[in-house]
Amino acid sequence: MANNVTGLTRIINAAGYSWKGIRAAWQNEAAFRQEAVAGIVAVIVACWLDVDAVTRVLLIGSVMLVIIVEILNSALEAVVDRIGSEMHPLSGRAKDMGSAAVLLTILLAVFVWVMLLIP
Repeated sequence: MANNVTGLTRIINAAGYSWKGIRAAWQNEAAFRQEAVAGIVAVIVACWLDVDAVTRVLLIGSVMLVIIVEILNSALEAVVDRIGSEMHPLSGRAKDMGSAAVLLTILLAVFVWVMLLIP
């Protein structure tokens, strides 16, 4: 990537890199595929529900946050794997923490949906 790329070209390049990252997550990460499909279903349900705009944004936002954190976790795992394949306590800790972040985000999304949809 050239350092002198600015303006619209930089934005277009960044969008291309982002799309490449989403494709890599889809192709290489089963957890991402599962969460993405569940997320699409959840977004459709959130759009179908008779709720106000703020509730809809919170429902969709909580699900999108799960997908975002899963992508970050997958990136972290890829970096750890790139550094080395040998077992190391710090590598295990990093991967476990990334997994914990995904779990906490899923629990948050479930909490948001339950609190907003159960009277």
